[in-house]
Amino acid sequence: MHRLVVMFISAASIVALTGCGSPAHGPEEKYFLVATNTKVPYWQNALAGLAKASSQMKGIHTEMVGPETYDPNAEHEEFQHALTKKPTGILVSVSDPKVIQPDIDAAIAQGIPVITMDSDAEKSKRLLFIGTDNYRAGMMGGKVLAENLKDKGNVVVFTIPEQANLAQRMHGYSDVLANHSGLKVTQTVDMKGDPRVAFDTTMDIISKKAIDKIDAFVCLEAIACPEIADVLDREHVKGKVVVAMDTDDRTLTWIQKGMINATIGQKPFTMAFYGIQMLDNLYHNKPATLDRDWAQDSFSTLPEFVDTGVTLIDKSNVDAYMKQRDSATAKQ
Repeated sequence: MHRLVVMFISAASIVALTGCGSPAHGPEEKYFLVATNTKVPYWQNALAGLAKASSQMKGIHTEMVGPETYDPNAEHEEFQHALTKKPTGILVSVSDPKVIQPDIDAAIAQGIPVITMDSDAEKSKRLLFIGTDNYRAGMMGGKVLAENLKDKGNVVVFTIPEQANLAQRMHGYSDVLANHSGLKVTQTVDMKGDPRVAFDTTMDIISKKAIDKIDAFVCLEAIACPEIADVLDREHVKGKVVVAMDTDDRTLTWIQKGMINATIGQKPFTMAFYGIQMLDNLYHNKPATLDRDWAQDSFSTLPEFVDTGVTLIDKSNVDAYMKQRDSATAKQ
């Protein structure tokens, strides 16, 4: 008899967890992802993650907003506009913490949960960060660079200095290069989120005959390396090591053609998908207050950081990656 009671309780618990305990969703649930450069493939993959979350939680509204170029002030305006729509929760990729932090703090003050993804604003009141361990991503790139250059060579780095995530990647690269005295960063280029800067800078290096003194190009963001590979191919420059970031279609094609050695692939699909799930959980299980220092609370119900991981993609696995991506991002 006792055994039957235990079995009944266990079965009831399973039903509660898998069925009746699931929250009901409705159109009042409105989740926004605020970003910049929204037309690049990286953010289209994130949009697919939103769609996947929306299809699983039928009835909710998800939307990605933001400028189609790198423009922190325009991102600020889109964030403010999203606030007027009474959102249930906001995911935001922070282009410039100085510009976006006040928006995050204002939303928290209004009782709207905010989670940063992809790029953080650590000093803001955001609840947590979902994204890449950017230091680790930089170290991965640094090891690829050192291996391909055989520990000796001059490197040009393309970045956007004000983005904290790119600074963290550079930190990872620098720590690896510190153990390889023959590797030197001889030029750092602020490409300002504009692919033309990467194209023109590479052309300038070649036209001034400086290319013979350059052994490698490193891109800390997504849009520079396809331009670099394009220029090197046009000008018939061979033997340069190129280490990219992210999985732009052109980056993957240049890997297939042998003009880019490898890229560090992030997981924006996962960031957006998991971010919406966490915001939804906060809506249905809202804490007494959002405005607290969650990181310093040893009994917090929220993690400070969710690492979605990175993937090293080179010629050996680029085709398999593209098939996997196409399957995951097919319309739901």
